[in-house]
Amino acid sequence: VALRSPPRLEPLGCRLLCCLFCWHYFYRTFIYPFFTRGRPFPLQLLFFGMLFCIYNGFLQGYYLIYCAEYPNDWCTDIRFTSGLLLFLLGMGINIHSDLLLRQLRKPGEVTYKIPQGGLFTYVSGANYFGEIVEWFGFAIATWSLPAFAFAFFTLCCIGPRAYHHHRYYLKTFTDYPKSRKALIPFVF
Repeated sequence: VALRSPPRLEPLGCRLLCCLFCWHYFYRTFIYPFFTRGRPFPLQLLFFGMLFCIYNGFLQGYYLIYCAEYPNDWCTDIRFTSGLLLFLLGMGINIHSDLLLRQLRKPGEVTYKIPQGGLFTYVSGANYFGEIVEWFGFAIATWSLPAFAFAFFTLCCIGPRAYHHHRYYLKTFTDYPKSRKALIPFVF
């Protein structure tokens, strides 16, 4: 199909959705790594992460460029606007939480400290919560099966990480706030 039909990036909503996806990965690839501090990252995880991102990027891009058919007024559809707002909210939470985590350590320091501020007031995995909200927002904005599958995969992969971080913090720090939840404020 892709070889026979030219790529479609119409209407404006489709172009915006592609830009959102690329914006997230531009931030994750070219900005975020320069601000991280702490332990080295295992090469095997980097490799598998790259494989997943290549596959997922192809899947999302292929769907948006060759399969999606959005009406010309998609930018005003409630699914697009609410999904866009959730995406931006999630990305804002994610970036702010990353910033708070970076400020916990001095250069070269690798010890864990209790995160404070932002959504860390309510959950141990504020950065994970932001990422999950971001991708469910994208899924709603695209209203596509590949995007919903990716959002669900994100929840299933980083949700347990948030839970394990929460348990680690509770076990390691005697003064860790007992009212904090693992991932979802006031719920879980």
